Amino acid sequence: MGNTMADGKPGKDPAIRDFGLDYEIMIGCEIHCELLTKTKAFCACENRYGGMPNTRVCPVCLGLPGAMPVVSREYVEMGAIAGMALDCEINRFTKFDRKHYFYPDLVKGYQITQYDIPLCKNGRVKINTAPPSAAPVWKEVRIERIHLEEDVGKSLHIEGAHSYIDYNRSGVPLIEIVSRPDMSSPEEASAFMQTLREILRYIGVTDGNLEEGSMRCDANINVIIRDGGKEYRTPISEIKNMNSFKWIRDACRYEANRQIAEFVEKRAAGKDLSFDPGYKNTMGWDEAKGETVVQRTKNSFVDYRFVVEPDLKPFYLSEEFLASARSKVGERPQEKRDRFKAEFGLSDFDAATLTAERALAEWFEAAAAKSKEPKKTANWVVSEVLAAVNEKNTDTAAALASLAVTPESLAGLVNCISDKTITGKQAKEVFAEMLAGGESAEAIITRRGMKRVVDPAVIASIVDEVFAENPKAVEDFRGGKTNVEAWLVGQVMKKSRGQADPQEAAALVRRKLR
Repeated sequence: MGNTMADGKPGKDPAIRDFGLDYEIMIGCEIHCELLTKTKAFCACENRYGGMPNTRVCPVCLGLPGAMPVVSREYVEMGAIAGMALDCEINRFTKFDRKHYFYPDLVKGYQITQYDIPLCKNGRVKINTAPPSAAPVWKEVRIERIHLEEDVGKSLHIEGAHSYIDYNRSGVPLIEIVSRPDMSSPEEASAFMQTLREILRYIGVTDGNLEEGSMRCDANINVIIRDGGKEYRTPISEIKNMNSFKWIRDACRYEANRQIAEFVEKRAAGKDLSFDPGYKNTMGWDEAKGETVVQRTKNSFVDYRFVVEPDLKPFYLSEEFLASARSKVGERPQEKRDRFKAEFGLSDFDAATLTAERALAEWFEAAAAKSKEPKKTANWVVSEVLAAVNEKNTDTAAALASLAVTPESLAGLVNCISDKTITGKQAKEVFAEMLAGGESAEAIITRRGMKRVVDPAVIASIVDEVFAENPKAVEDFRGGKTNVEAWLVGQVMKKSRGQADPQEAAALVRRKLR
């Protein structure tokens, strides 16, 4: 993930120019995540991406006079599930508030959100800060709060022409996950969002589709600089609306460089190095130029005129409601990895690969439950099944569901190898047929007469035939041509149509030659 020292502390990022200064980067993230509810947050409009602009709207999500919102139970439950998955405390009493600001995509002129009593608080998540090939180095990032809020519309800009607003997204249920400023490198910020996305997709509350904007990150970054016995803090920059792990890393890296360089320039010019703690830059990331761009600056408190949402009553969450939400969290990715390694003896790589998607982990576990050798089953899933899934060019769950090979049939194939019914080489041929027609391994082996011969007496008779048919080869071996032994074994395998157990055939040929 980044430059990590042996003691687990972050090392200096070689892409950040420090000018010989002692510095420390501080990054906190606000992750906006759309939830996979059937309807929008406060109305019955369908919650789905895309479609003809302004067709999935109603008086409620358009904020028309007299329209009354109603809280979706599924919305609150998914928010609670997300909070529990991130080890948060859940507030039994909570409410909604109005946040007022004016922007074209905010049709009502206010956003329904949560202000002082968020649904979730005081959570934590562990991120791996080690490079991919190294042993994991874990760092805990604190979650300050998770609150519920509605999404706004989407601005559509046509270059050189006009701007339009599509309100289909207006009222889509969101959670905003606010971290503490615990990340000390751009790589850690990127890892934080990757980890959150993995967990939240795993528990089924979001599809985490970055391209569609299902998850977006605002990163707050500043730098503590120690110079001449004094400590200085650069103004915070909030980099808005990033929906790429690479963008998060690159934008935070650029901004850290910019802030340090600006400090050095001020110091060289003899300017005041202190700053107004209320000052804050709101930035955008220009991927094409590879730089952050100032969108606006704040040097005073922004009054959003928060008020309690008058159309939605504050509410209590019952113990039954929380118990139901808790039962839906399930096993989180790292917990599943640890169990797979302990239970099935998998390597870090195999465990990470098999748990990258919940659908894949469940598919493998169903196969392992029927298999005599779960570790060998894991090897087949990682190498052969995933190759077949990737060829389908669709999401993993859909690809696995459409695969002609089921978990049970793969387990049957692995068991045939374990029982020495077929060789590993034959198994690949059988697997290809299973993929093509959905037939079981046992049926294909029987139909093609591929069952391995393991009876020593039967193999010995084939060896005798090979020796009788190739007296010159035997004579050559005894004359010093030792490579003839492998050739004779090959002839035995050929004569048995590949069904003879290779180890037994080799042992019998070796014994007969001596």
